[in-house]
Amino acid sequence: MPVGFRINRSWTRVDSATVDSFRALPVANVSDAMSRLSSAGPRLRPMHKSGTLAGPALTVRSRPGDNLMLHKAIDMAEPGDIIVMDAGGDLTNSLMGELMLAHAIKRGVGGFVLYGAVRDAEAFLTRNLPVFALGINHRGPYRDGPGEIGFPVAFDGMSVAPGDLVLGDMDGVLSVAYGDTAAVLAGAQKKHQGETRQMEETEAGTVDRSWVDKALERAGCTYT
Repeated sequence: MPVGFRINRSWTRVDSATVDSFRALPVANVSDAMSRLSSAGPRLRPMHKSGTLAGPALTVRSRPGDNLMLHKAIDMAEPGDIIVMDAGGDLTNSLMGELMLAHAIKRGVGGFVLYGAVRDAEAFLTRNLPVFALGINHRGPYRDGPGEIGFPVAFDGMSVAPGDLVLGDMDGVLSVAYGDTAAVLAGAQKKHQGETRQMEETEAGTVDRSWVDKALERAGCTYT
């Protein structure tokens, strides 16, 4: 199977119940539960207006500025799939615009993580499918390849294998490896419950802030 023009058509996806459980959690809590080691980088920002990204990864890799395999990925996506595309981080050409977005919505795609640019920015706000990208450029893409679908991709310190869980909110994007979802979910739920209690105590004026002075004392802080 040659590298550059190959498509893997079968992998195990994270199940819908797990996706729904993670969807209810802030990405920041999931990140904390993963020891803050997984992030798609601060440059990936939401192109949509609001909402949460959550679903199994359908991975794409292409040369910068080319979207041939992105077209194919949309055509082969299962409902709820999150298309994660490594296009080299190039912003010279956009990878998709309003027409491809409309087709993806019709196909039931759950969202996109694009390591590249989009165009028709207003359509992404209006249609509001969760889409994260590096930027915006009106210059269109090429459709020649090469590219791959269904193989691991990596960018900005985050690796994603097909079927892994992909999450995103206004704080950014991260992925959870398929085999780690149960442990990460338990940790993230515990973190979220703790922060919920802390918020309630903060609003009530009963939160314990003594840890601040204790930390300064341990550090040998002096006062003048």
